Amino acid sequence: MLLVGVGLNTLLATVKIAAGVFGHAYALIADGVESLTDVVSSLIVSGGLRIAGLPPDRNHPYGHGKAESLSALVVAVALLATAGGIAVQSVREIAVPSHNPPAAYTLAVLAVVIVVKEFMFRFLRRGGREIGSKAMQTDAWHHRSDAIASAAAFVGIGAAIVGGPHFESADAWAALVVCLVIAANGVHLFRRNLDDVMDSAAPPETEARIRQIAAAVPEVAAVEKCRIRRSGLSLLVDIHIEVDGELTVRHGHAIAHAVQRALLDAQLSILDVVVHIEPAGGV
Repeated sequence: MLLVGVGLNTLLATVKIAAGVFGHAYALIADGVESLTDVVSSLIVSGGLRIAGLPPDRNHPYGHGKAESLSALVVAVALLATAGGIAVQSVREIAVPSHNPPAAYTLAVLAVVIVVKEFMFRFLRRGGREIGSKAMQTDAWHHRSDAIASAAAFVGIGAAIVGGPHFESADAWAALVVCLVIAANGVHLFRRNLDDVMDSAAPPETEARIRQIAAAVPEVAAVEKCRIRRSGLSLLVDIHIEVDGELTVRHGHAIAHAVQRALLDAQLSILDVVVHIEPAGGV
């Protein structure tokens, strides 16, 4: 799915930049540059997902899942850098506006782009949710931001065409709006994926489900601590359970193994579980 996005973004970026150059529409050129950034972003996300799917090895006993979150962070930084570059050029265009009004056909190009981008957003977001990939969902939001940016460019170029000389800077103002949309998405995506890299806690409903499964294992008296962190598409669980303090070590080990097995079989994308045994009642 991500490779489909790469091909589509490459085509749209080429069309937008060419139409922007020949149609004297800076907002469309800025939109095309943003699409080129999406191409690089999609390739980074695809590489991150490929690495994240590798099994644990000697140097990475907990797997390679962090590669997925790291790739998403790189994408977010790329968005912010693109926004900065577009903003600088937009301010220059506002200060010294071009005297060539945008061509009317650039609006038709943008209309097609908006429809295609919104479709790709929905397509990739659904796929990302199905496999639990934040990087893929991040890439989906790039398409949504591109659709919003294209809509802003549409308004600005339309104003420049209809308003005539008095609105000749509307195109550049639209480009500035494009960069603000890109920057806002970059900040949002950076903060969201930084949480995974910083081992933030899993959602409360996920912890509640894991506690429920562990507590249902025979001879588990209670679940004490439960720490969960995401590693790419998977979860790593550290859980403390209470059992009868008079049980033998062998018996306690068997209960811990049963808890581990129950969680790994629970269809929660859990990669590994560490189970600690505590005596019930703290004695």
